[in-house]
Amino acid sequence: MAELLDLIRAIPVLEVMAALLAMNVLCFALFGIDKWQSQRGGWRQPERRLLTFAAVGGAVGGKAAQALFRHKTRKQPFATLLNLALVWNIVAVIGWAVLRLI
Repeated sequence: MAELLDLIRAIPVLEVMAALLAMNVLCFALFGIDKWQSQRGGWRQPERRLLTFAAVGGAVGGKAAQALFRHKTRKQPFATLLNLALVWNIVAVIGWAVLRLI
């Protein structure tokens, strides 16, 4: 357990913040591209891809895009899974921050 805590403490905060920012910008862009493609009848992003990017750190960007573009707001179970990804992201960041303090 001590080795794990040492590993968590060794991860620089700015790098984590930069990675999360990049993932959220990318997820936001993917949602925007998907909405644009849906309006013009083009090739769409698979829902699995959108949810995967949201689950690995881009849920805030995904939720922002969902609200801004009014995209996939009523589609179930997508909307519920995106909300769960947001909760997962919040829990993961809080958990990481708490473990850094131990």
